[in-house]
Amino acid sequence: MRGSVRGPRRSLAQRIDSLCRLEGEFVLRSGTVASEYFDKYLFESDPHTLRAVAERMVPLLPPDTDVLGGLELGGVPIATILSSLTSLPVAFVRKEAKTYGTCRLAEGRDVTGARVTLVEDVITTGGAVRAAAVALRAQSAVVSTVLCAIDRSPAGHHPLADAGVEIRSVLVRADLDRARARA
Repeated sequence: MRGSVRGPRRSLAQRIDSLCRLEGEFVLRSGTVASEYFDKYLFESDPHTLRAVAERMVPLLPPDTDVLGGLELGGVPIATILSSLTSLPVAFVRKEAKTYGTCRLAEGRDVTGARVTLVEDVITTGGAVRAAAVALRAQSAVVSTVLCAIDRSPAGHHPLADAGVEIRSVLVRADLDRARARA
C-alpha cells in the first residue's frame, strides 16, 4: 500500500528522518563510504516513534491474522508493540533456527497452521522477509502479508511478488525523501 504522505504521516516521516539520518563518514555493507547513513534502530529505540509506527500498522493488519511474526532484529520491537495494541500473539522469527535447546526458528507462539502476518522495520530487497516466509511455510504456517514501517524498494518494484507476499507499509522511500527535502 503505497501512497503520499499527508498530515500525521508527513509528521511521522519527518520525525523518523530527523531521528535516523546521520551525517559523517560511514562504511556501508558494500564497502562503499557514504557521507550519510540511515540508522533505522534510532526510531525503534524511541518509544514514542515506535508506538506511532505500530499504531499506523493496526489498520493495515489483515483481519484473518492469527499470529504476528516479528523478524529478527528490527521487526521484534514493532511486533511486540503491535501485539500489545491488537491482543494478537506474537512469534519472534530468527534468521535461522537455533542449534541448541528448542532448536526453533520462531520463538513464542507456535506458528504451525497459523495465518502469520510478518512484521519488519525496513524492506529494501525483501531478502529477510522472503527467507522467513519460506521457512515458516515449511512449518505449515500461512504467510501472505508483511507489514513494514518503511518500504525502501524502488517505486513500482515489488521485491516480494515472486514469494507471494504482499507488502503493506506505513511509509515508503519517497515519504522520507520528501520529509528530508522539507527539512
